[in-house]
Amino acid sequence: MANKGKYYMTTAIAYTSGKPHIGNTYEIILADAIARYKRAEGYDVYFQTGTDEHGQKIQEKAEAAGITPKEYVDQVSGEVKRIWDLVNSSYDNFVRTTDEDHEKCVKKIFKKLYDQGDIYKGSYEGLYCTPCESFWTESQLVDGKCPDCGREVKPAKEEAYFFRMSKYADRLIDYINTHPDFIQPVSRKNEMMNNFLLPGLQDLCVSRTSFSWGIPVDFDPKHVVYVWLDALTNYITKIGYDPDGSTDLFNKNWPADLHLIGKDIVRFHTIYWPIFLMALDLPLPKQVFGHPWLLQGGDKMSKSKGNVIYADDMVDLFGVDATRYFVLHEMPFENDGVITWDLVIERYNSDLANILGNLVNRTISMSNKYFDGIVKSTGVTDDVDADLKAVVTGTRDRVAEKMEKLRVADAISEVFALFRRCNKYIDETEPWVLAKDEAKQDRLAEVLYNLTESITIGASLLHSFLPETAERIVAQLNTSLRDFDDLDQFGLYASGTKVIDKPEILFARLDPKEIMPKVEEIQAKQKAEYEAEQKKLGGVEAAEEEAVIDIEPKEEITFEDFEKMQFQVGEILSCEAVPKSKKLLCSQVKIGNQVKQIVSGIRKDYSPEEMVGKKVMVLVNLKPAKLAGVLSEGMLLCAEDENGVLSLMTPEKPMPSGAEIC
Repeated sequence: MANKGKYYMTTAIAYTSGKPHIGNTYEIILADAIARYKRAEGYDVYFQTGTDEHGQKIQEKAEAAGITPKEYVDQVSGEVKRIWDLVNSSYDNFVRTTDEDHEKCVKKIFKKLYDQGDIYKGSYEGLYCTPCESFWTESQLVDGKCPDCGREVKPAKEEAYFFRMSKYADRLIDYINTHPDFIQPVSRKNEMMNNFLLPGLQDLCVSRTSFSWGIPVDFDPKHVVYVWLDALTNYITKIGYDPDGSTDLFNKNWPADLHLIGKDIVRFHTIYWPIFLMALDLPLPKQVFGHPWLLQGGDKMSKSKGNVIYADDMVDLFGVDATRYFVLHEMPFENDGVITWDLVIERYNSDLANILGNLVNRTISMSNKYFDGIVKSTGVTDDVDADLKAVVTGTRDRVAEKMEKLRVADAISEVFALFRRCNKYIDETEPWVLAKDEAKQDRLAEVLYNLTESITIGASLLHSFLPETAERIVAQLNTSLRDFDDLDQFGLYASGTKVIDKPEILFARLDPKEIMPKVEEIQAKQKAEYEAEQKKLGGVEAAEEEAVIDIEPKEEITFEDFEKMQFQVGEILSCEAVPKSKKLLCSQVKIGNQVKQIVSGIRKDYSPEEMVGKKVMVLVNLKPAKLAGVLSEGMLLCAEDENGVLSLMTPEKPMPSGAEIC
């Protein structure tokens, strides 16, 4: 296979504030699938991940736990690495921002930027969000709270160093406009341009004096380097960048081909990071992809909500590859994905056990039953074979097309379409009927050869996503994974090969009645551990009984009054902000076979991009009215907590558009 050149990719480095949940772990699994696929294509991949270990939040957590910040981050970084390894991620380098070489280089970078006038000393007075490690102006707040996380902000005043962001803003705008693939998906690009760059950039605070857990500014040691200048530079420091002379590893791999990050930190990676690189006179990364979130039951996972799912719990119940399959398959390209224990079980049984596991088991079992395990091509073909072969040999290029656009969920669906076609081929050819006719034994052998060859190709394409499963499949077929360049060719399986005597069950069907009690044990244990942790920390994040809200009761209505209201499930097809309002979003909502336009005051809690694809509960027969000049033909149902935070009401289980709510 020809070497297609280098491919340097990174994940965001995980913040060491606690154990990563499955939503955090999704990123490393997604990155690993891309890295493995690029290696299969022939690229020389360098895949970097790691942990971000400085900042005020870390210092506060360590103090509350009665240990040093270094002891705290050592524990959490070790846990992150354990989970990254558990899910079989094939990274080349696991970095830590407390590594000596990184800290040394960050000091040099800070001094270089200061010496050339990009960093200057001043003072900051504004509003600070500790969990996000971010300063905000009054105008940037949403309802008086942090626009990123919705938490309280506190006034802060301190001496600080600042980076002259505005100096490079026009150059960055021009770069984004002339490099359409730089920020993906496009919706993230539009958000960065319209919300941050075009209105004008403010200079960025790049040092702090109110805490000490960070990299000291060596020429002014009461200052520590602000977390984002520290964290972002890992992408170059840990492959050998040095202002005084970089290594061969850096010269080979930079610029990065892909930064894979969560959508919540796109701003830092597509505005701050490119500007830092411009100031260092370095090329910009080729692409930054801001992936969506994996939400628990339609809501963002949070310990305070008691709804966290962890990768190690999933692996204990379902195995590594089943965990990988679910998060890769269920995450849309732009919109948030949903994970619940019920959905995992359903997907495991329908796709892994039935479509894939049953196919492999049946094929090997029939080869053993009818031919003592010998798989032989006889050349006795039928018209039905041509379509199977066309689907199988065309899958590689369809997968390649999806992976080129980082549509990983679509790519894995293409592989499973191959397996579905194999199952259909069994139904079409009916091997058990052929087996009864002595004159059709050569045809039966050809059918089983076609299935074995198709499964081999499918397993080879599956390897990037479910590596252990792919290797187990080809081992049972007594063959090896096929080179990527050969996956559009049919007939390379060696005729006369003997498959394994007894097929191994890849994915045994799961009984929800057996799994859910184990889930309840996990949840009870998690809740007890969280409450004990919060008690130990003195209630840093409020360990708690479930919050309740009492509201003023309204006048009772009759059942006849209730019957007048029509509630149905709707699917949001598109959504945009209402131009004349800071609070309103306008959604096109499919309800059965009709589409209604609905205006909702939920802009502070949901972006237009987050809305698309959601299944929501709709009051359908509300009399139309105009809001901010835009016609609204219904109402989306939401819950509201004591802080005014809104949460859309969504069906607990998958429901079709138009389903009645009663």
